[in-house]
Amino acid sequence: MVDSIQSLLVAIVNAVALVFSGVAVICFIYAGVLFLTAGGDATKLETARSAAIWGTVGVAVGILAFSIIQIMSGVLNQTF
Repeated sequence: MVDSIQSLLVAIVNAVALVFSGVAVICFIYAGVLFLTAGGDATKLETARSAAIWGTVGVAVGILAFSIIQIMSGVLNQTF
């Protein structure tokens, strides 16, 4: 049970982090499978490369989002 708004926010951030991590792993596995099954086809390699790049961009955005949460919680003297 949630006792306070702070514990609710901590629970939400933890759940989002778990989902984000799972999606990132799945994205990189998908890009790896695309690379392995491309068989030298230029268009398939470009698709795999694009998936890997967008996966990396997604991870960077996720890290930035969680960093902003930590910075704001530090500014507001809260801990998450």
